[in-house]
Amino acid sequence: MQHTDIRYFHRYCQTLEIESVPGHRWLRFLYDTYIGRLLLKVFFKRVWFSKCVGWWMNTPFSKRNIRPFAEKYAIDLDEFEKQPQEYKSFNDFFYRKFKPDFRPICEDPETLCFSCDGRHLGFQKLSETQKFFIKGGTFNLQQLLKDETLAGHFRNGTCVISRLAPVDYHRFHFPCNGIPQTTHLINGSLYSVSPMALKGSLKIFGENKRWLTILQSERFGKVALIEVGACCVGSVRQTFTPENFVKKGDEKGYFLFGGSTVITLFEHGRVVLAQDLVDCTQKGLELYAHMGDVIARSTEDE
Repeated sequence: MQHTDIRYFHRYCQTLEIESVPGHRWLRFLYDTYIGRLLLKVFFKRVWFSKCVGWWMNTPFSKRNIRPFAEKYAIDLDEFEKQPQEYKSFNDFFYRKFKPDFRPICEDPETLCFSCDGRHLGFQKLSETQKFFIKGGTFNLQQLLKDETLAGHFRNGTCVISRLAPVDYHRFHFPCNGIPQTTHLINGSLYSVSPMALKGSLKIFGENKRWLTILQSERFGKVALIEVGACCVGSVRQTFTPENFVKKGDEKGYFLFGGSTVITLFEHGRVVLAQDLVDCTQKGLELYAHMGDVIARSTEDE
């Protein structure tokens, strides 16, 4: 096994898996070589580059890549609302919808759910991120949120970092009931958020283009939801209506083409993270889990 292998623990199979990464050789070149890092800085992190890729992925010609991509990465096309021939472009397939009720939402009102399919890290205390990302610097909350007051509010809170690989379902949802405020765009670059990139600098989260929404929940307090763009992900579509009540599991929006990240912040003392999420993170592993499954429960239930 090479040092660049990305390992994660599968919640449902209870097995340690090695991720199949689209373009992994290209990522290794960009982040592990001097020439690659130079090209990344002057070319690939630019918003216009991701817009060009996005333009191509929106053309009808790109749909020819759907079946080969699905076959290569073992994506079951029968799980989704449309058949391959019904998609207008690869991007249309990329933010595909599951069939109704395919991802059940945990019903216990004392629980919160994962907002997306992906590989997740959970930190009961934000200070614990320094142990995991020891080579990538500290998790700078003020840089991430661009709001000193808000950063102070979550400083001693709980954090979940959910990474969506390009092969994953790319819609994201609300983790609990509540009333969401208007989404705030924080402009930035578009570095990759692959672990290959993050091992070099955790500051990527605070430098990339991102979308911040505050969800006010009666049971769980204030929750910060941050969608982080990445290389080839220059756009996010928010599909909810601000200031209107939402239920746990309701769709919030979707990413366009590329890999991406959702960061969820909870107030100090409000939630207790799922034990397998905490255990995997302490071992240096991401936990693969589905949108709608249990991410945490209320401390009132303790």
